[in-house]
Amino acid sequence: MADAAIAAPPPAQTAPGGHVTASGEVDWPKIFLGFGGMVIGQFMAVLDIQIVASSLSQIQAGVGASADEISWIQTIYLLAEVVIIPLTAYLTKMWGTRPVYVAAAIGFILTSILTGLTTSFEMMIITRAFQGLAAGAMIPSVFATAMTVFPPEKRVTANVIVGVIVTLAPTIGPTLGGHLTEALNWRWLFFVNVPPGLLVMFLVSRYGDFDKGDPSLAKGIDWFGLVTMTVFLLSMQYVLEEGSGEGWFDDDLILWLTVTAVITGVVFIWRQLTYRQPIVSLRPFTDRNFTLGFMMNAVSGMSLFGGTFVLPLFLGQIRQYSAAEVGTTMLVSGLVMFVSAPVAGRLVRAMDPRIPLVIGFGLAAYGVGLGIRVTAEWGFWQFAALQAIRGLGVMIAMIAAQQLSVSTLPVTLMKDASGLVNLIRNVGGAIGLAMLTTILSDQTAVHLSELSAGMSIANQQAQDMLAGLTSMMEMQGVADPSGAAHKFLGMGLRRDASVLAFGDAFYFLAMGCVVAALLGFTATPGKAPPATGGGGGH
Repeated sequence: MADAAIAAPPPAQTAPGGHVTASGEVDWPKIFLGFGGMVIGQFMAVLDIQIVASSLSQIQAGVGASADEISWIQTIYLLAEVVIIPLTAYLTKMWGTRPVYVAAAIGFILTSILTGLTTSFEMMIITRAFQGLAAGAMIPSVFATAMTVFPPEKRVTANVIVGVIVTLAPTIGPTLGGHLTEALNWRWLFFVNVPPGLLVMFLVSRYGDFDKGDPSLAKGIDWFGLVTMTVFLLSMQYVLEEGSGEGWFDDDLILWLTVTAVITGVVFIWRQLTYRQPIVSLRPFTDRNFTLGFMMNAVSGMSLFGGTFVLPLFLGQIRQYSAAEVGTTMLVSGLVMFVSAPVAGRLVRAMDPRIPLVIGFGLAAYGVGLGIRVTAEWGFWQFAALQAIRGLGVMIAMIAAQQLSVSTLPVTLMKDASGLVNLIRNVGGAIGLAMLTTILSDQTAVHLSELSAGMSIANQQAQDMLAGLTSMMEMQGVADPSGAAHKFLGMGLRRDASVLAFGDAFYFLAMGCVVAALLGFTATPGKAPPATGGGGGH
């Protein structure tokens, strides 16, 4: 795919930074080495969101976390990325893309090593948060660079490359993580980042001279806006993550954090609209297509991260798969996305953007919807069909949504737009994980209550089942056959209730994709405006 983007290079005056030879021609090999280093960094940063998904039980045992705490190993990473992503656009304008990216790569390597060495849950949450901050700084710069370095007619190809990374990395994360844990141990989920991280540092530091910073921006950093944004995002995520288990507003902490999130959210938006030098520019929202693409990227984030969260959880909890078995089952999504990426890119280029949007989200909805009727007997082949259809749909939808977001924006807004698109995708993913955790917890309790009610003493079928189990326990010489029979039946009911809750989780994801598909009809076709020169994006 990278070769396709090299064809028909633009005139020399559009070349970024110092990538012009003595004869005045664009030095494309250096551009692609620098951009390639950024792509590798983005891949590793996104990969680490879900690389732990297949190995949560092993990590839980290794750091002494409870079942309720373990989801925070993924959530805190996403949250940290959410905080730093919008700030990255500002930092690259102030210092330039290369120094920010290299510093982020160094931080990512060091925090990956520290996370792999942790021995307690509390320490892992701290190091994982700092790892997320470093990773988040490497994600939006790639999209912004792709949109400013390449000529307008080649930006869809660059967008496809970015789309492949964003969708493929978290999908193959559980596969790679599962086999790494099986072959070595869970600590190598983090140590594996070191070699590619060093490669990223070398390539970007040597060839990533794409723009120049504006140091004068350092004089007016909106610290107040940064603080209100951070408090808003962290408060909102905590409420979504812990609200269900604490009884929502019956808990004082949840109530006050909800109030805090609402107030700081409103103040943050007001600040960015009125401050002379906003830390997050909201100007892209004046473009209708960007606003629609923004909402669709939120849904695609939910589908991408949510689907990759639910499947390994089901396979581990219900089917009792090992980390390697979970990884092998999850491989289908990654393969489908990788193979379909070039086709998806051509589809987006060849027609009205509303068509691939509706097709993509429609396929994703249908694929995820297959899981609504999930049973405890589902294995590789049943989930293969679900993953294949969902993977194809998400690939098409995400590329189309990204392209729609920037199709009518000027190049000068690309960095701000990139930060916002990546922000909402991760926010969507974080909110999706929190809501799915709540759905699984609440609906398991609801279904267990319904199933238990059906097993009352007045139900003859239930009594016959208990009698049969008691007889079986007596034959096996169990000391308390009646008690053992009731316990065995209770375990079966809890498993059935959990399976039904997973079906509800798939339903939630499918409905989100349906809403996004309907939004696709409201988009308006538009061509990206011609490049204005300079590749700085600011």
